[in-house]
Amino acid sequence: MFEFNFELDDFQKEAIEHIKSKKSVVVCAPTGSGKTVIAEYAINIAIENNKRVFYTTPLKALSNQKFRDFQKILGEENVGLLTGDISINRDASVVVMTTEVFRNMLYGTNLGRVEDTLKNISFVVLDECHYMNDEERGTVWEESIIYCPKDIQILALSATIANHDELTGWINSVHNNTELVYSDFRPVPLRHFYYSERQLFPLISPGGKLNQRIRRIKLNKGTRAKARKQSPAPMLSLLHIKDMLPAIYFCFSRKKCDTYLAECSKITLLNEFEERRLAQIINEYIDEYPMLANHKHLEYIYSGVASHHAGLLPNWKVLIEKLFQQGLIKVVFATETLAAGINMPARTTIISEISKRTDEGHRNFTASEFLQMSGRAGRRGMDKVGYVVTLSSPFHEPKEIADLALSTSDPLASQFTPTYSMVLNLLQRFTLQQAKELILSSFGYYTSSQRLSPLYSARSDISGKMKSVSIGKCPYNLTDDDLIRYQKNKEIYVEIKRLYNILRKQAKKASRSAADEVEDYRLRAYQALSEIERVQCHKCDLYRKHIKSLTVLRRFNKRLEQLDKVIEIEKDLYWNQFVNLVKVLTEYEYLKNNKPTELGIVASNFKAENELYLLEVINSGLMDSLNYAEVAAVFCALISEEPRTDTHIKIYPSRKAREALKEIYYVMRKVNKVQRSHKVYINTLLNEHLSGVVQDWAMGSEWEQIVSQTAMDEGDIVRTMKRTVDILRQVTHAPYLNRELVSKCSEALNAINREPVLEIF
Repeated sequence: MFEFNFELDDFQKEAIEHIKSKKSVVVCAPTGSGKTVIAEYAINIAIENNKRVFYTTPLKALSNQKFRDFQKILGEENVGLLTGDISINRDASVVVMTTEVFRNMLYGTNLGRVEDTLKNISFVVLDECHYMNDEERGTVWEESIIYCPKDIQILALSATIANHDELTGWINSVHNNTELVYSDFRPVPLRHFYYSERQLFPLISPGGKLNQRIRRIKLNKGTRAKARKQSPAPMLSLLHIKDMLPAIYFCFSRKKCDTYLAECSKITLLNEFEERRLAQIINEYIDEYPMLANHKHLEYIYSGVASHHAGLLPNWKVLIEKLFQQGLIKVVFATETLAAGINMPARTTIISEISKRTDEGHRNFTASEFLQMSGRAGRRGMDKVGYVVTLSSPFHEPKEIADLALSTSDPLASQFTPTYSMVLNLLQRFTLQQAKELILSSFGYYTSSQRLSPLYSARSDISGKMKSVSIGKCPYNLTDDDLIRYQKNKEIYVEIKRLYNILRKQAKKASRSAADEVEDYRLRAYQALSEIERVQCHKCDLYRKHIKSLTVLRRFNKRLEQLDKVIEIEKDLYWNQFVNLVKVLTEYEYLKNNKPTELGIVASNFKAENELYLLEVINSGLMDSLNYAEVAAVFCALISEEPRTDTHIKIYPSRKAREALKEIYYVMRKVNKVQRSHKVYINTLLNEHLSGVVQDWAMGSEWEQIVSQTAMDEGDIVRTMKRTVDILRQVTHAPYLNRELVSKCSEALNAINREPVLEIF
């Protein structure tokens, strides 16, 4: 039986005992506490028993890193990698993959039959399971857990979340036999500091409140422009003197990352040995990747500082990660994405501000976001304590920082969203009723009480108010309907009387006082008055109180009816969305009698923003006359978001490609119209801003030439290329498609997938 050569923490021992008992485990513990040790135990036990393990991560970059890490620990022959565009040693004892690839396996698409792909698997590790909170990717985790065979043990590794019991309860309900292991203990404790006026102040006092010394610091609200331009160099020099490096400096702007990199490259942070070792590793790496020899940041990293964000080439970021892990990069300026699981342990994390720009405007960080970043501080086995330094700013008060530092984590919220691909894949294997049972197994449905809580609270509030309304007993035994009828007749009399007075004045002005219409309205008013005077309410002292109370109750009842309708819709929100997708697919003949047609089977093989729209474009014939590079340009337009306003590109797609895109616009309009008619709102993309870039690259242009013609960051160009490659690859694997188009896609895929788009291991 495998044993570690060091003493385990209590939560690690507890998790291992559950694993030995053949149970699935949810492990919630702080970043850096050693959750991966539990996964390593499961992996070694599986290998000892000639079983296999799938290790899933939310990001390709993290999968690549775990792949390299496990190769060092277990040997290259025992580790494989699957990330959609990369397949290495897929039959190995341990296969690292993105969670999306695992979900696709469970659907049985592109990767063979489920029975074959999951043969001999004893564990599935879901690393960074709190990513279920991610708006774009969250559904993948829920699907993976729902469809995972029950004989496979799930090991879900998550940062601390507020509703860990709820998550475990849900996994137990859909997968069975699941235990929670929770720990809020950090092996390397954190100390929070506040940096202001070139000094470091402890953020929290011994009593657990904001340090009084910080309260006395006066922030000049008129220095916002100055605050934006402030260089981090003095602070980093101070941290260097205090032996608080290496550090990750979170600054939430690519431009700032690169600006700060240039500014701080003049600080002396390395000793002579570190300088020589750094230069040696850089030179060896550039020999392997010659394209990086002219990288714009190369001169700076020799100083021991680096920038890390999504705009950089993937292979360059790998070099930065490698150097940082070896302690040769002392400061890395990074955007928030670095907090998402990449293993770059630091002694200190620096948080330059506690708010960020979103689609809805600026907002402060959530507690979980702040914890995720600050949790990068403190290297287990290397540091006795980790440091978190938050900078003073005229944009936020010190108390806001202290509140975040003292906050517990946020609850995990479901982001479950049915898609066309989900519908088609489920209905291939299950009846509509069985599919409904699976949809109602989602974490979103399980936690619907949380989502519906404000509605139930509002309903309870209204019910309470209704009970406090007293109508009282009618002395004449009239019913509520009698009272309402009297009130309506009274309102009719008032309206007739108002019109009579208007007509009488008009007739008098025109010297027609005996006009027939005036007499008619006088008689109607008299009759209406006589009718209401016959009712006892007319002389009853309680009438006004009764009618007011009754009106209030009727209003409350109407609001209750509206709330009940909303609650019913929200209770079955996911199923209603699923049914609406079924209606669209049926109208387009992708489904017939709730089973996928040949067209539907093709669409079920795709994973895209909108699979229906993608297939409609593919089957429209609009790409039949295009060459392979033009086909790639069109697919690029189908997967590209709108560019930023400051993006300018001087490379345009060919005339034939542009003409095809104009015709595709009408396909998009029709899909949108049908979707709206069935209350479906899934994006349909058609943005050609990078189509010319993809076309030129596919035709053999050099990377330097491509980059010189656009203001976009290299990392963004690579990401667009990779997404285009992903769609092209899906076309080449899909059945029943036009073979000539498939051949063009294969040619385009090979032409695009070269360095630096192609990752080399």
